[in-house]
Amino acid sequence: MGGMATSRPSARSVKIAADERTGWSSDRPRRDGAPERPADISAHCRVLEPADRLRYSPGSLLVVVSASASERDGFLQRLIEDRACLLSLEKVRGLLAGRVAAEEVEARAEELLQAAVAKRLEAKETVVLATHTLQAEERELFVRMAAALKRPRHLILLETSRDQVAEEDLAALNGLRRALDAGELGAEGFQTALRLGGGTASEVKRILFRPAPRDD
Repeated sequence: MGGMATSRPSARSVKIAADERTGWSSDRPRRDGAPERPADISAHCRVLEPADRLRYSPGSLLVVVSASASERDGFLQRLIEDRACLLSLEKVRGLLAGRVAAEEVEARAEELLQAAVAKRLEAKETVVLATHTLQAEERELFVRMAAALKRPRHLILLETSRDQVAEEDLAALNGLRRALDAGELGAEGFQTALRLGGGTASEVKRILFRPAPRDD
């Protein structure tokens, strides 16, 4: 990951406060018969630096994106303590396997994933969502859910080697990299974004969803 230092002091922690700016919707009345415009969920997005501990507010939505599903899953299994908060389309598909007709699995999995994310967010419980694609359209549905409930919204892009990136994913991946590095993911409703790759990903020791300890 170009430009990022690989040697960092130990026990550093990045804290993302609960009061990060949330999205807003326009109060302008719509014209009769016109389709209702989607709420504007844009927010100020801070680009974070890698650290050995990443600390987010409890009840956050953390979206983790990678071109490599195996590296993404290994990263999350290593760092997320509460496995109940870890959700993905693949996980739901696995739960449905053998329980519903094969031709119904995809639609049912998407439906159940959306319901599970909504239920946790409504209860102010943390959601760590491993996305199935690199497309903004997949992220938008869940970010809008979180914004409507005023839950904090964060993204991690986990890089992988070039040979792990499918040709059809290159354009979306490069676009996401550019937007993240420029601090432009606030347009999608994210309040923080972080890019990890190579050594910086292995430097992360914990992802925490709890307030920082008080200095006594």
